[in-house]
Amino acid sequence: MAEIAYWEAIQRAHDEEMANDPMVIAMGEDIGVVGGTYKATFGLHEKYGDERVIDTPISENSYTGIGIGASMIGVRPIIEIMSINFALLALDTLINAAAKIRYMSGGRVHCPIVMRTPGGTAHQLAAQHSARLARMFMSTSGLRVVTPRSPLDAYGMLKSAVRCNDPVIIIEHERMYNMKEDIPDKEFFRPLEGAEIVRKGTDITLIGYNYSVHLCLETAKRLESDGVSAEVLDLRSLKPLDRETIRRSVEKTHRFLIAEEDEAAVGVGSEIMAVVTEECFYALDAQPVRIHAADVPVPFNRELEKAAIPDVDDVYQGALKVMGKI
Repeated sequence: MAEIAYWEAIQRAHDEEMANDPMVIAMGEDIGVVGGTYKATFGLHEKYGDERVIDTPISENSYTGIGIGASMIGVRPIIEIMSINFALLALDTLINAAAKIRYMSGGRVHCPIVMRTPGGTAHQLAAQHSARLARMFMSTSGLRVVTPRSPLDAYGMLKSAVRCNDPVIIIEHERMYNMKEDIPDKEFFRPLEGAEIVRKGTDITLIGYNYSVHLCLETAKRLESDGVSAEVLDLRSLKPLDRETIRRSVEKTHRFLIAEEDEAAVGVGSEIMAVVTEECFYALDAQPVRIHAADVPVPFNRELEKAAIPDVDDVYQGALKVMGKI
């Protein structure tokens, strides 16, 4: 076991997969000589050269399209988009091509690309670098969408994604790159499907994904001092969504809260509410609560930014409301 940071876990997964398969390449802005904005490809350019670690122009739709085309003839590209905001420029190739090629070819042509991108609100990066767009990819048939919450998942999910024949969108979080965790020295893989119970409880289910899982875990600790046993569920995969694990947890606790950093409208939280309503409505003993960001562009001002996105206090107060304590 070794304690490594989130970005180091991603870098290690890149390195191992590129060493394992000469058809694995990396593409993106500043990923080569610089080693990536968040150091996720640090040192790979020197090791594998500029034909496999490709510094691209500032042209997201073009280089994503090149990667998709290459994947159709056997290459396995890992495409890094510096901020999820910029992925909007690549939607034509991702949604009209990558997500549909396998279906439209009757399974004869695969598109094994991985698109990695950081999303969420970091520290005063302002509205054009703080988008939360998981719901957009989650709504697209033909894509897999995963949101690793820890170095363990960041490493194992990237390795699984590289070897998957479907296009995989990996949404990281800008505040998680320096998060550290012990992970095995030996190679391992993490599934691209299935939610995970990361803390067991009996009184309320707290559901999160990506960074909001950590808000739920901190809330669970606070609730414990109030005599409330909280179960924490990490969605992990947003596409496909693990409805069965959600249902089983809610049927056990009879109460739930969904926390996300995204705006509420047509979001992941809305889908979770729909899942519970359809699958286990009569198991609920209390009205559920959504914790989410304010419906505004993320402000640059530090205090306004903090006010616009949920924190542990928001999740805790929401849980108390579900429990009927406020």
